[in-house]
Amino acid sequence: MLGAFSSGFLVYGIALIFGATHTTNIFAIVSAASSSTGNLLLTIGAALLLIGFGFKVAAVPFHMWTPDVYQGAPTAVTAFMSSGAKIAGFAALLRVFATAFPAIATDMTDVLWVLSAATMIVGNVVAIAQTDIKRLLAYSSIAHAGYILMVFVPYGNENVVATSVAAGLFYLVSYAFTNFGAWGVVIALEKKEGKGLALNDYAGLSKRHPALAAAMAVFMLSLIGLPPTIGLIGKIYLFRAVIDAGFVWLAIIGVLTSLVSAFYYLRVIVVMYMKDGEPTAEREPWLDMTTAVTALVTVIVSFVPQFLFAWASDAVLKLF
Repeated sequence: MLGAFSSGFLVYGIALIFGATHTTNIFAIVSAASSSTGNLLLTIGAALLLIGFGFKVAAVPFHMWTPDVYQGAPTAVTAFMSSGAKIAGFAALLRVFATAFPAIATDMTDVLWVLSAATMIVGNVVAIAQTDIKRLLAYSSIAHAGYILMVFVPYGNENVVATSVAAGLFYLVSYAFTNFGAWGVVIALEKKEGKGLALNDYAGLSKRHPALAAAMAVFMLSLIGLPPTIGLIGKIYLFRAVIDAGFVWLAIIGVLTSLVSAFYYLRVIVVMYMKDGEPTAEREPWLDMTTAVTALVTVIVSFVPQFLFAWASDAVLKLF
């Protein structure tokens, strides 16, 4: 129902944009908007689009569905939603706004700044109280939506938009690998009827299944943004792009909330390595391979991130 509700915002926003510009072609909207005197209608339409996309990417205050859906859905489906669906939502958001709406960037900057800051703060702070791994990763997903939104704030600045969008794309890819691997470990430890999802169920994992524990530790460190992981490189690109655009306070909020996130991510590692337990894991070849490959990519790419950022930059050049 919330998905249908958010789609209503998208459709109504598209209708208003068509009314303001007489076109739905992304590139034609730019020239129509620059010559139009009715930018208020265009701004309202863009704001409605932003609300619709906000639901898709789980940005605050449109995030309320995320923890319950992530917890209630089959974990394999949740893994796809938290990685694939988020990438698709942000790809659409960045493409539409950066390409079609630079003329109204000044009207949207403050709104985007607040959305990004609120998403980072709410996602990380509420995650501290979670004792269910699926709900913890749900609020983690919300928090990372805030980090990605940071590079979206200066989308109207021609001097930094290309670098900002490239940084956002790089972070999307790095987050997808890290997050997908973490969900792979969750799937391995989950039992029937939703058992095995409490943080305490991970106690003793380092002794019973050291490879799974090591992989999960890598993913948690990457989500914090610590070396030697791709998450560190992604956050460096993010913060540098935001600072270059002049939004120093937003970058400071990003750093501070990353420090907050260290509490609940490191708590998972502490439980796995410093508490005793008898966890059992479902070992399947495809699941083991997925976890191993994503863990290796998370570490190895952190040493050679230039090629991935170059791909992101090339994609941005083709976009514009």
